[in-house]
Amino acid sequence: MESTQKNYTLPIIMMVLLFGMISFVTNLAAPMGIVVKSQFDASNFLGMLGNFANFAAYAVMGIPAGKLLEKIGYKKTALLAIVVGFAGVGIQVLSGTAASFAVYILGAFVAGFSMCMLNTVVNPMLNTLGGGGKKGNQLIQIAGTFNSLMGTLVPILVGALVGEVAKANITDVYPVMYIAMGIFALVGIVLYFVSIPEPHIVKADTMLKDSKYSAWSFRHFVLGAVGIFIYVGVEVGVPGTLILFLADKSAGGVDATTAGFVGGTYWFLMLIGRFVGASIGGKVSSKTMLVAASGVGMLLVLAAIFMPTSTTVAMPIIQTDAVGAISVGTASVPINAMFLVLCGLCTSVMWGGIFNLAVEGLGRYVAAASGIFMMMVCGGGILPLVQNAIADNAGYMASYWVTFLGLAYLFYYALIGSKNVNTDIPVE
Repeated sequence: MESTQKNYTLPIIMMVLLFGMISFVTNLAAPMGIVVKSQFDASNFLGMLGNFANFAAYAVMGIPAGKLLEKIGYKKTALLAIVVGFAGVGIQVLSGTAASFAVYILGAFVAGFSMCMLNTVVNPMLNTLGGGGKKGNQLIQIAGTFNSLMGTLVPILVGALVGEVAKANITDVYPVMYIAMGIFALVGIVLYFVSIPEPHIVKADTMLKDSKYSAWSFRHFVLGAVGIFIYVGVEVGVPGTLILFLADKSAGGVDATTAGFVGGTYWFLMLIGRFVGASIGGKVSSKTMLVAASGVGMLLVLAAIFMPTSTTVAMPIIQTDAVGAISVGTASVPINAMFLVLCGLCTSVMWGGIFNLAVEGLGRYVAAASGIFMMMVCGGGILPLVQNAIADNAGYMASYWVTFLGLAYLFYYALIGSKNVNTDIPVE
């Protein structure tokens, strides 16, 4: 048993690195909204279109990614995803050279294919290596900590590189894109030489057995898939819209660098929350975590909606200095921003909780379920797009009713919808 655990150490490390890559590339899309708004004189809706393109790829690739996982396994699926991701970010680099909004959207869409495939690999792998249940949740929370670290750095780096909103250009963000391409190349090379267990490769004859059942046959999984759609929309929409709000001179009225630092602080709090979640994940159930996180999140969003934006506070933020060192500073921002940044503590533990509750008891259907889950991640593109359409017409804070309703659903799922009522279905 000891040797088996030792052999799993390197695969776990690789999965954690891939989890970080997912966050780094995905979270590039939201702060890029400021850049494309400036360069192409776009609305909030169009500013979030790159984010939408990134997540729309999940709707297209989710189920095929699950099928790939079943047929060619974790390693080959991950390597293919890395190649696609490198190409996607490369296209975004070309969009800066061509000064083309359409090419940028194409690059975001291609990168989204990669993120979907990587997510399909990482989540069931970590859950499997952790043995499912509380230990599986704990391992996902540990990987989520690194995921949040990458999410923290991206908006900070973009904000620092852009500086003055009025002059923002895609070419300003080239260093961040080069870092992303470098991460893809490095992890791809290392992963090529790493041996990874392949518990979810399904043989053709096995796939034909009990064909009348599928992951869709489990009510708690279906409701959980809806939960992932909503959760990712909430997780992305909160900081994405917040950055646009703060950078809007007619609303928040701060510079792009400060807006990026505030957005980065949201992801930093997600890092803190996931670190705590990883520490207690072996003792506290996924259900308890999700109930508490969604409940507190609703209260924070309500406070943000109803507090006047004219009230400002000096909020601690994570920032970088002239030489790039990360430190803690303060920024004078509307009090609404502080409440929304605190939501990062709540959203931090939700992904692992929803995933583990939804796949509990699915057995041989886990790989296919993971692919379906990835399809539903497209909510990260759709809900923020809806939210920013509302922001354009009714105001930024009014748009956060979308977030509140999403958190209310997750509260329901944790309390009631996550119970497995289909235990009679064979899963071996």
